[in-house]
Amino acid sequence: MSGIVIAGTASGVGKTLLTLGLISVLRKKGLKVQPFKVGPDFIDPGYHTLMSGLPSRNLDGWMLSPDKVQETFIKHCGKADLAIVEGVMGLFDGIDGKSEEGSTAQIAKLLNLP
Repeated sequence: MSGIVIAGTASGVGKTLLTLGLISVLRKKGLKVQPFKVGPDFIDPGYHTLMSGLPSRNLDGWMLSPDKVQETFIKHCGKADLAIVEGVMGLFDGIDGKSEEGSTAQIAKLLNLP
């Protein structure tokens, strides 16, 4: 599956705005875009769903095993042309401030996405 990760340096830098803009433009070009959100966020995925017409899914590297993250991604990308994964906080911000666990970087590596 082709896809990209939208990451930022911190919260509040425009990841959601950029993600929604990309989904909108790609959908207008006739592409089916499967959105995802890193972490347990339920607000941004609601916006993703409205913009894409497909349910956005959470990819949480802290609550899900690496295999389950990959399985969830593959399962929900089935009918899409492209996946967009919106990151959480800063690229390397994880659950403990010391490791990548739960971070956008962890998910990007697990899914082999730029």
